[in-house]
Amino acid sequence: MLDIKQIDKTWTLFLDRDGVINHEKHQDYVYNYDEFIFYDGVIEAMKTLSDLFGLVIITTNQRGVGRGLMTEADLKLIHDQMITDIEKAGGRIDGIYYCVANDANDPCRKPNPGMILLAKKEYPNIDLQKSLIVGNNMSDMEFGRNAGIHTVFVKTTQPEQALPNPAIDLAFNTLPDFAKALQTV
Repeated sequence: MLDIKQIDKTWTLFLDRDGVINHEKHQDYVYNYDEFIFYDGVIEAMKTLSDLFGLVIITTNQRGVGRGLMTEADLKLIHDQMITDIEKAGGRIDGIYYCVANDANDPCRKPNPGMILLAKKEYPNIDLQKSLIVGNNMSDMEFGRNAGIHTVFVKTTQPEQALPNPAIDLAFNTLPDFAKALQTV
């Protein structure tokens, strides 16, 4: 079980993107930064989380690229601007891993753990027992479990998610709520 009192700079925070950091477009993709809308309080929460965690890494399925609806260059522009806005507020993103595959069997497509394993390869100091994923879908929770890390569910897009659930260690309404809970311990 996850005890948030133990979280310090030796921990790694993995974050899903759509539905956690920014508003998810229902059954569609964010194609450009004009469509990328941070949830209220997320930019400030990113500063808090950056201060608490040693690494902050985004792991996101981006099937819109795989389907040819946007390019990797489009995705890079979105991520570059997102990072700029987060950094202006004092936060940081240490890495972004994304999977464009349409094939559910692709090792990097959530809930498969490939993106976390790639991050661990690039950042060998990542301790999976001191890592957690914040996500808004059960596939994010399964992704975390498949990689052997802790899971935090945010209810932004699925407020009706039944709890408790064996795949979910902790649940909060939003990412800023999670950040506030960490500040109060």
